[in-house]
Amino acid sequence: MRADNDTWDITTSVGATALFVAASRALEANKPAPLVVDPYAETFCRAVGGEWADILDGKAPDNKLMSEFGEHFVNYQAVRTKFFDTCLYAAADAGVRQIVIPAAGLDSRAYRLAWPAGTVVFELDQPQVLQFKRDVLDSRDETPTAERREVAVDLREDWPRALLGAGLDPAAPSAWLVEGLLIYLPAAAQRQLFTGIDDLSAPRSHVAVEEAGPMTEADFEKAREQERAEGNEGQFFSLIYNEQHAPAEEWFGNRGWRTEAVSLPDYCRRNDRPVPGPDSEAAAMFSDIRLVNAVKT
Repeated sequence: MRADNDTWDITTSVGATALFVAASRALEANKPAPLVVDPYAETFCRAVGGEWADILDGKAPDNKLMSEFGEHFVNYQAVRTKFFDTCLYAAADAGVRQIVIPAAGLDSRAYRLAWPAGTVVFELDQPQVLQFKRDVLDSRDETPTAERREVAVDLREDWPRALLGAGLDPAAPSAWLVEGLLIYLPAAAQRQLFTGIDDLSAPRSHVAVEEAGPMTEADFEKAREQERAEGNEGQFFSLIYNEQHAPAEEWFGNRGWRTEAVSLPDYCRRNDRPVPGPDSEAAAMFSDIRLVNAVKT
């Protein structure tokens, strides 16, 4: 279960969810016709080894990524990655040169996207997570395609001060990536995140958000109990808060941002990826997720 002052590295608690996402991106990249290719995702999984490397070799049959659920989850990660890549390229094309990735985890966009000259990518996360990524990529002599700045901070703390200390210029437009994050924050921290983004964003700034409304309390407790019964406690439902401060489209729209939103199922269909049927284990995961893009006017 989560605690107000909990922390983690890349293989524990919330940190391990980044490996789950990386494994999904690696599996997508190995498809005959991938929607997106993240060449670093496999690198991270193999650096950790064990089950995370076995998944890529098809040797982890008991892992959820090897199930029907996993097939849909990999598609989900593919379309989500494409959505955020597209949003960031649109921001770069509009002249934005400051990119902020809260809870960066194993995000490799500072290395794999073609950034214009002068772009700075700020990655915020727990210090041990940032160190793991740095050690793995440095050991391979990988060079980022933008200036990459690490900001070791917990998003439940005063991250705006830390970000400003790392050199963010609030007078210049910025682009913010809120991907796979909100469910791991209590409502108060979500409010702080949205407020901080708004306060630090000059006109012409961009923000892209993945969000989902909370489950009913009864359904949430049932999911936790099932996870414990399957011996999977600590994999997902014990890590999330099941809270929502406010819908991003509404919150940012009320503060002078021009917003657009699409449901995950609709975005899957736009990209010729299947949506799980109503009886699928993955149906609930897809049904309530929305992808939001906004520009500050």
